[in-house]
Amino acid sequence: MQDKIQKQLLDAFFVVLRPIAKILLRYGIGFREFAEVAKTAFVDVATTEFGIRGRPTNISRVAVMTGLTRKEIKRLRDAIKDQGDSPSVKTTPMTEVLHYWHADDEFLDTAGKPATLPYSGDERSFARIVKKYGGDVPPGAMRTELKRVGAIKEDSDGCLTVVKRSFRPEEDHDTLIMLLLQSVYPCLSTVVRNTSPETRDSRWTQRIAFSNKIKSDDISRLRRISGDRIAEFIQSVDDLLMAYESHKEDSDDTEQKETVVVGAFYFEEKEESAKHIW
Repeated sequence: MQDKIQKQLLDAFFVVLRPIAKILLRYGIGFREFAEVAKTAFVDVATTEFGIRGRPTNISRVAVMTGLTRKEIKRLRDAIKDQGDSPSVKTTPMTEVLHYWHADDEFLDTAGKPATLPYSGDERSFARIVKKYGGDVPPGAMRTELKRVGAIKEDSDGCLTVVKRSFRPEEDHDTLIMLLLQSVYPCLSTVVRNTSPETRDSRWTQRIAFSNKIKSDDISRLRRISGDRIAEFIQSVDDLLMAYESHKEDSDDTEQKETVVVGAFYFEEKEESAKHIW
């Protein structure tokens, strides 16, 4: 029975790994580099997640669990230690400014919407929000970049208005990395939690609508409607998250903060490509 379950899991991972292989090959990354990352992930998880009484798993147990040699495990552990923290979801100064232009009461109008701001001024101005949330980026440079990506517009008086709530990085690889960290990782982590016996009684919400009987002629319309509804849903959840956020000036550094991700997505695949999956 165990061998059958393992075979089913490996078959499922073959499907999951296909788009990952496509991404890696697109960027000239072969199996050898991927295998090194995969081995490192196995050692890291076996070490940190499967210890006894809260202690890291010893090298011998990691060797038994992963099938790697003790020498290889030591090398990979040293590499993890030298590398430091794993990649984290980072935001840019531009995304921070746009986010808090929608979230910080100081920069909202009476209707709770992002206010039109004068460029300069010590209070309730574009220069003020950039100083508060844009790091060390000068307000002039921030204005230029936000206008370039179409996120804000400037009127004849020099006042600035938000046009877009968010934007994607211009480079494809920047977008890819952002989506891997903000979408793929949280989605798979939720799958892990919801299928683990230890967290059976505290599962996280995870929902999907599915059909493999949609006519090709209806796909474009369905894609458009789904996109509109997903966008509306995500915007409403983003408003909810903003309402619960602790702004920097009110934040207690000693109080633990947690990351929350809520996602929704649309996916389609032609019948001939999906036969081996669905």
